[in-house]
Amino acid sequence: MAGGFIEKGSSEKNYPGKLTLRVFITCVTAAFGGLIFGYDLGISGGVTSMDPFLKKFFPDVYAKEHNIKPTDNQYCKFDSQVLTLFTSSLYLAALVASIFASKVTRAFGRRLTMISGGVLFLAGAALNGFAQQVWMLIVGRMLLGFGIGCANQSVPIYVSEVAPYKYRGALNMLFQLAITIGIFVANILNYLFAKMENGEGWRYSLGLAGVPAIMIIIGAMFLPDSPNSLIERGQAEKAKEELIKIRGTNDVDEEFKDLVAASEASKQVKHPWSSLLKSEYRPHLTMAIAIPFFQQLTGMNVITFYAPVLFKTIGFGGTASLMSAMITGGCNALATLVSIFTVDKVGRRKLFLEGGAQMFICQLVIAAAIGSKFGTDGNPGVLPKWFALTVVVFICVYVAGFAWSWGPLGWLVPSEIFPLEVRSAAQSVNVSVNMIFTFAIAQVFTSMLCHMKFGLFIFFAFFVIVMSIFIYKFLPETKGVPIEEISLVWENHPYWNKFVKSSAQKNKIAAPDSQV
Repeated sequence: MAGGFIEKGSSEKNYPGKLTLRVFITCVTAAFGGLIFGYDLGISGGVTSMDPFLKKFFPDVYAKEHNIKPTDNQYCKFDSQVLTLFTSSLYLAALVASIFASKVTRAFGRRLTMISGGVLFLAGAALNGFAQQVWMLIVGRMLLGFGIGCANQSVPIYVSEVAPYKYRGALNMLFQLAITIGIFVANILNYLFAKMENGEGWRYSLGLAGVPAIMIIIGAMFLPDSPNSLIERGQAEKAKEELIKIRGTNDVDEEFKDLVAASEASKQVKHPWSSLLKSEYRPHLTMAIAIPFFQQLTGMNVITFYAPVLFKTIGFGGTASLMSAMITGGCNALATLVSIFTVDKVGRRKLFLEGGAQMFICQLVIAAAIGSKFGTDGNPGVLPKWFALTVVVFICVYVAGFAWSWGPLGWLVPSEIFPLEVRSAAQSVNVSVNMIFTFAIAQVFTSMLCHMKFGLFIFFAFFVIVMSIFIYKFLPETKGVPIEEISLVWENHPYWNKFVKSSAQKNKIAAPDSQV
């Protein structure tokens, strides 16, 4: 089967070690970086649906929503490029930050990058919470973006390096679980703060982003450096001591030797960014670009960013829209647990493909439901409760499909498939592509909803089919493969082996010369 993984690779290395309490606490602490990302994803859509916020900063949108004529198109009432810039500006900043963060991560370690991200996010939360003008909102969002770029660049790599390979998938998905918890908490707070009579609830929603920022700052201060990072920075003895602690055994010689060998190979790569363009890294670069690109075209971020706006557009009241967003946020967090408990048993590919099928079916049903009731003008008349409940249920099933497939796997798979010599650079490409398309989707969503109407869901359903075919044909299974042995999955792959085998053969030829 194209894209299948030959199990030969998983049995050649069987490093001893167990899931120690130190590793678990370390990975949970590192995953706090996901909280800042998730909280922001969840908070922005709710805030932009609050009337006091719109009235203060976006009066045109407020007037359009409250004075809209019956003949106006309901799909277009939130169509404002300035309003979407409030949401999307963060992701341009995150893109820039992830590029610089790759150099910091490689030179100074993963911990410092996490701490830097937390500090920047804290500054952005403070500026947004006290904002008086639109420019303060935008600058605050950009600071938040710098923080998210640092966290998203460093945390997945860190967890993949620290976790035992048998549990790498589950532990890495703690990052995605933290994202979903952040989204859910943000949805709850939006619902509660929207009821404040003084109209200042949006300030609390935005300002409380400082809490997860403080959590990652304090948590990262107590994290140990990963053995990979210590070796990379010339601290081999300290790296071996740390490896013994996190594996819970003194029998780490084989794994340590492989880490040192990988580090020595990585030092030969002076320019990791340009090295990514070599044919031997063709599969790595392809996945670093394709996976985050497709992740954004599932349409999930539209639901996350604008769930309250979307529900409000299709006829839910203000409070009801926030409640519906809270329900979908809860489904997101719970479904992520399914992935954590199954990814190292079922494998990455099966979860990708099952989640894709589930999302595709739900998107078609949602498109048909909205299209039949709202037509092209978006005026449904009286919205029956059964209809509203049906839409929410199918959106929840869609969210669940994403939450145990493309959501966590979109971060896990890229973080575990890159060799050490290009790991930081490749992860930056991964984060940058993710942020570029997150920005694009966030910026154009309200315009797409205005022009494509219910067809927007068909648009995303088409890409779900494309990305599922891509995974089936081109992604090998990485379940149970040590991170330093991951090259085997590419050598055994029926398509990618023609690129990576040439590199392996060169190493065999070069080995005798190096012993002379």
